[in-house]
Amino acid sequence: MNIIEDIDDWRRRFAGWRQSDDLTDYPFVRNRRAPFMPARRALPMLNLALISSAGAYIDGTNAFDTNSATGDLTFREIPIEVEASDLRFAARGYDSAAVQKDVNAQVPVERLLEFEQNGIIGQLNPVFWSFSGFIPEASMLVEEFIPKLVQRVKRYEVQAALLVPASMLCHQSIGLVARALELAGIPTMTLAVIKEIVESVRPPRVALYDGELGSVSGLPNFPEHQRRILDEALRLIEPMDQAGVRRLAVALETWVQESRGER
Repeated sequence: MNIIEDIDDWRRRFAGWRQSDDLTDYPFVRNRRAPFMPARRALPMLNLALISSAGAYIDGTNAFDTNSATGDLTFREIPIEVEASDLRFAARGYDSAAVQKDVNAQVPVERLLEFEQNGIIGQLNPVFWSFSGFIPEASMLVEEFIPKLVQRVKRYEVQAALLVPASMLCHQSIGLVARALELAGIPTMTLAVIKEIVESVRPPRVALYDGELGSVSGLPNFPEHQRRILDEALRLIEPMDQAGVRRLAVALETWVQESRGER
């Protein structure tokens, strides 16, 4: 199985696309099947990796190139000990307001460390991976970017990965990364808020809910919302026995939470 099943067809459709950041008539990848790797360990025993396409980088280091026509085909390997205040975001295709307020809205390191401390996951991998997911050139993503990222993830002996897109096009980029990781033997879970794209790209496991671009792992400064989303999504990794999209039950009404003093 290929990451892009009919890459020649995609290249033909892409060649006819008039490039624009609003993705008018963009030729999203169309896959019919999804690879699938069953989880071989329970969630409390897994070394879990986080992969974000929000364009996070450490202040003082090189930012991602948000002006590239094909997209920036590099990634950053960031220690989980890095303070949130030291992260910057090269945002393209999404509004960075939420993640500027609260990093966990897109890069939920703090929430996942809580899960580690509470025994929900075995451990959070010592580094997380970040890239700028606005990459229109999907074939270059597959051929140049993904092999390098998968190699690094495997080097850390990661046993499962949580992938969080930030923008509309990120849903495609993250979905293709998830397919590659699963083909490499690493079970994945992809958070998503745009059903049509994940159903077209077909990452192996998808946790879908009615969220917002730019805060896909939960509303900013609303840790309970973030915990609910992440907990429900991660607990699907082990019981899922085939590829598919699962809709999360998390549907927290903001005004109800506020009225209860839970926000």
